[in-house]
Amino acid sequence: MRALTEHDWLLGITLLCAVIVLGNLLHFMLFRFVRRHQTESQRRILGVSKYLALPARAVLLTIGLLIVLPLVPRLPDLLRTQLAQGVRILLVLFVGWLAVGAVYVFQALMLSRFDISVRDNLRARRVHTQMQFFRRMLIVIVLVLDAGALLWSVHDPTLWKYGTGLLASAGLASLLLAAAAKSTVSNLIAGMQIALSEPIRMDDVVVIQGEWGRIEEITSTYVVVKIWDERRLVVPLSYFIEQPFQNWTRKRSDILGTAFLYVDYMVPIEPLRAELERIARASSLWDGRVCVLQVTNLSERTMELRCLVSSAGSSENFDLRCIIREKMIEFLREQYPHALPTVRFELHTATNSASDDVQKAMERPGNA
Repeated sequence: MRALTEHDWLLGITLLCAVIVLGNLLHFMLFRFVRRHQTESQRRILGVSKYLALPARAVLLTIGLLIVLPLVPRLPDLLRTQLAQGVRILLVLFVGWLAVGAVYVFQALMLSRFDISVRDNLRARRVHTQMQFFRRMLIVIVLVLDAGALLWSVHDPTLWKYGTGLLASAGLASLLLAAAAKSTVSNLIAGMQIALSEPIRMDDVVVIQGEWGRIEEITSTYVVVKIWDERRLVVPLSYFIEQPFQNWTRKRSDILGTAFLYVDYMVPIEPLRAELERIARASSLWDGRVCVLQVTNLSERTMELRCLVSSAGSSENFDLRCIIREKMIEFLREQYPHALPTVRFELHTATNSASDDVQKAMERPGNA
């Protein structure tokens, strides 16, 4: 077999440069067409350049190498086979990289249709929650398939068997993982249940172990709850399947809230009811549905008045209740100061002669 001449090396380098130039030119034209299509349709698919640009360029260059590799003259068969094998391995890896990027682009495309920042965001929160779980599941599937394809691309029957066994033993591996990591697998199963049955969603308002907060992040094993004071409560996924908790935005985000007042029996109810309605109407936090003042309990000293108001969300309702407490107490101090809770007692002077005799007897000498 003749050795490679200077002319052969020059032709090989020329073919390699042609692959690089043509691959980058095709990549530029393809993504320019995508950007122009997005501009004309006035719809931008988020993440195309971020997640697909680099893997797409790598895939185009490796395909070009596979095409020009047989055109290199007088290349030793063993070297040609080894180079083709290496390029095929790179192509499988780059295709897997491209598939993972496509999963992220698909997630961005789906989530762009559902804005979670709007007021009526129940469906948007549902889609955001489900897409996080399905994105992780699809990435795992892509990685497993890519690993199997990588083993199949090698010219070795032993590795072919490994590639086939990798996919065939997925069920057995799941059983072994379930036995070795019961808590982790239970959280993964709980994640699937949460994505399908939706006991919680992204941005849901929940109360867990006395802590009020919003669902900030849902991972494959735990949930991050943002507490009202900026703390973070990390809860395992299985908790939301096995333990009770409060979800204030399960069906709708609007909510009712109460503010209690404790006043004297002498206070008139109707002026307080009118003042409560005036306060609610003057506040933008009230959604106009419910505004009620009722006497809900009586004790030996005070009356319990419940101010029931509605708001579009739990945060607005909390602020509205605080305003009602402040304004109602101010109104009572100014208009009915005697209506604030007081403690009454009466002192009676007894004139019973028997008690006077007993008192005198106690004061006689010798009775000390």
